[in-house]
Amino acid sequence: MVGFTAKITCSLLLALPACGTARPPAAAAPAAASPASTAAAPPVTVGAARLDQYLPQLRGQRVGLVVNQTSRVGAAYLVDTLRARGVNVTAIFAPEHGFRGEAADGATIADGRDARSGVPVRSVYGKTRKPTPEMLADVDVLVFDIQDVGARFYTFISTLHYVMEAAAEQNKAVVVLDRPNPNGDLVDGPILEPKYRSFVGLDPLPIAHGLTVGELARMLNGEKWLAGGVRCRLTVVPVAQGYTHATPYALPVRPSPNLPTAHAVALYPSICLFEGTNISVGRGTDTPFEVIGGPTQPAARPFAFTPRPNAGSPTPPLNGQLCHGLALAGAPERAGGGLVLRYLLDFYQQSTDKAQFFGKYFEELSGTAALREQIIAGKSEAEIRASWEPGLGRFRALRKKYLLYPER
Repeated sequence: MVGFTAKITCSLLLALPACGTARPPAAAAPAAASPASTAAAPPVTVGAARLDQYLPQLRGQRVGLVVNQTSRVGAAYLVDTLRARGVNVTAIFAPEHGFRGEAADGATIADGRDARSGVPVRSVYGKTRKPTPEMLADVDVLVFDIQDVGARFYTFISTLHYVMEAAAEQNKAVVVLDRPNPNGDLVDGPILEPKYRSFVGLDPLPIAHGLTVGELARMLNGEKWLAGGVRCRLTVVPVAQGYTHATPYALPVRPSPNLPTAHAVALYPSICLFEGTNISVGRGTDTPFEVIGGPTQPAARPFAFTPRPNAGSPTPPLNGQLCHGLALAGAPERAGGGLVLRYLLDFYQQSTDKAQFFGKYFEELSGTAALREQIIAGKSEAEIRASWEPGLGRFRALRKKYLLYPER
């Protein structure tokens, strides 16, 4: 990936004072409460809703939108909001699950045209994941507005990385419209090692990074993590004053087909590691990421389910097989303020086929070979957590440089 390094002018607009049942991208169960608190969530004004803060930068420009079903101002899609205000939207860049968020997990997204607006839709989740010069030929400014959930392996932040990289190489401006991270107070897990870099982990982040997409964009630029150390011309439009990393935030729209509830979103950073094992996380059920189980678990487990094809998972793992496991609907979302590891340790120990428990994908998700080795060796949760601390300590110090919002 070789391109020219643009002159760096990085600006920040400060606040003034893959995934079960896919329905059309209607509201997610108004995310009961955020993982951080059970208190009623105060009103939060997302970056996209602060039109006066970024419309002037889009006037007279050819604008490309990196958006999905979460990219809304109130109930209206961002593309419709901007076009109604005279913004020249020349392209929509569709990430995993597509522009309308209806594609199944892992499904290739095709190029096309948005039926409502007529704007060309260009896929960045298929054979091309980094916008090419041809894809950006009619774009001056790229606007990124996608809801993240704070986990390294949630692919929208990989899309952000590649969009910023392409913009830097092609001298395009990037505007990130920030949104709260529903797991914004969670920083935990092993740091990604370069050997295991993939689309489910491009940058040296822990599993739960505790950053908003705006803060992460600043880190990508500031730490020169884009290829060749390039930096894009970046503007971040923050969430309005009053938001903190501990502020509860009810997601108004489900962020992807298999994260339908606030509880699933909160469990996701812990439970997604099972996707690198022979245990189902409930894809192909009505409760994805709120159940775990597999055929190699004891039949005495208190819950059983059978994955079946559905809109969100046409070919779910363990399709048609009876899975013994646990229902996590009322389970704690955190363990001592961090990721929940006990399920992973217990399911390995109780497996009737330990040799097949882990798959090659596990290292890409965990970001390290150490975690598999520690589990097989019978290390305790405390011992595993202790091994993370040196890396987490360095990351927490780095993270502070790029925070836009107080911790509490």
